[in-house]
Amino acid sequence: MRMKSLLAALLLLPCAAWAETPEKPRVVASFSILGDFVREIGGEKVDLRVLVGPNGDVHAFQPSPANAQALKQAKLIVVNGLGLEGFIPRLIASSGSKAPVVVASQGVKTIEGEEDGKKGVDPHAWQSIANAKIYAANIRDGLVAADPADAEFFKARAEKFLARLDATEQRVRAGVAEIPEKNRRIVTTHDAFGYFAAAYGFEFLAPQGISTDAEPSAKDIVKLIQQIKREKIPAVFLENISDPRLMKRIGEESGAKIGGDLFSDALSANDGPAPTYIDMMNHNMDELKKALAPHS
Repeated sequence: MRMKSLLAALLLLPCAAWAETPEKPRVVASFSILGDFVREIGGEKVDLRVLVGPNGDVHAFQPSPANAQALKQAKLIVVNGLGLEGFIPRLIASSGSKAPVVVASQGVKTIEGEEDGKKGVDPHAWQSIANAKIYAANIRDGLVAADPADAEFFKARAEKFLARLDATEQRVRAGVAEIPEKNRRIVTTHDAFGYFAAAYGFEFLAPQGISTDAEPSAKDIVKLIQQIKREKIPAVFLENISDPRLMKRIGEESGAKIGGDLFSDALSANDGPAPTYIDMMNHNMDELKKALAPHS
């Protein structure tokens, strides 16, 4: 009889454990940079899925049925907004998801970009660290609403992340101060650095518009090469999400220095130089300094 009672108690133990350990809320982020923000704030309390992973181009992303299934199971969806993820409204509708959507860029002061000669909102607002802090606050609030039981955990992690963003801002500004103003004009593959330019006193030129889907014409490329020569723009930079051949050609034909890879719309893989947002901003600043700052 005692053996039967012991067996019955043992059989009940897993059920009790399951009852005391609620399932982590599934959070789906649209692309790798937002995924990093969710990871920084949500930590081990969330089950994170990212639609467009490291080195992926969110402008050209084609969703799969597995992506729709991930959204269907989500308790929270995190997107950039500002027209960046053109696929998201259709994907959410087709998935049947009822999860709330956090628009991370909500509240940022937007700037204009250009696409095929037409003005529009530039969606790359995370390239300003001040805006990144707004993203972090919006994601924190979304996690708190989705999982109130862990609210204090999310708030504490967000506070630490915001402090690290402040420190990164100081490091970036110190790096900018090392670059002479006349050297703060550069060329990148597509027009993704407008917010960085506005925040830190640079001018970025690009053969492509705010989306990598926009292909520059031969005439546009010739005009850009002529401008680089005429205005003595010191460097052209590659991007991790773009084919490097165009920029190498522009650098060779214009005589501008070819700088390193800048990370614009996606993080690197974990073994790369920019696996987190903070790593990305530090890496980009280091590459700009290498190419543009005077060296003794």
